[in-house]
Parts: sequence; C-alpha cells; structure tokens
Amino acid sequence: MACPDPDHAVTVQIALATARHIQGWQLTAQQEAAAIADLRQAAGGRADLLGEHAGVALGFGESRHDAARYRQIARLCIAAGADTALMDRWTKIARQRASITAATEGIPPPA
Repeated sequence: MACPDPDHAVTVQIALATARHIQGWQLTAQQEAAAIADLRQAAGGRADLLGEHAGVALGFGESRHDAARYRQIARLCIAAGADTALMDRWTKIARQRASITAATEGIPPPA
C-alpha cells in the first residue's frame, strides 16, 4: 500500500538512517562517510527534509542528557546536504513541542 504522504515516507527513511548510524557518541571517519551516504540516499535529494530533521533534532535534543547525540544527528544531516536555511524554523517548532510535552508530563521546560 502506498504511503498517502510521500514526504512522511522520506522523513521516516531519514530517521531510520540516523538511527542506524548513531549508536555511540563518536563515529569513525569511515562510519561517518557511510552515514552521510545513507542519509543522502534516504533523502532522495530532499534537502528540505534533511533540514527539517536536523532542526527538529537540535530543538528536541538541546535540553536532554544526550544532547550531543542530537547535535551529531544534525551535523550528519548538514553534511548530507540539508537545507540549513530551514533549520532555525524547525528548531523553534521542536523546542515548542518539547516544552508542551514536558509541561504535560510535569517535566521542567528546556532552558
């Protein structure tokens, strides 16, 4: 069955690619090159969706204990060709969503 929203399908592929490669805190040069190639293939030329994923990772992850992991995701997306002009917008959106989620769960909001 075809996905009704092709952008969503690509976004899922980008997320799966980052999840496959972000296992530890640091990647070797070879692992990083493989991750970037995988992200490029997953994105299928969609620099806008790579930019969205990078921005969401930064906005969501900035106040988490594993924030370095989310910064690494963003760096890989940028290296894979993310549209960096979109990142600020998505970082703000993710930050707002994280604050709302934290408030509903009784967690202190991000600083």
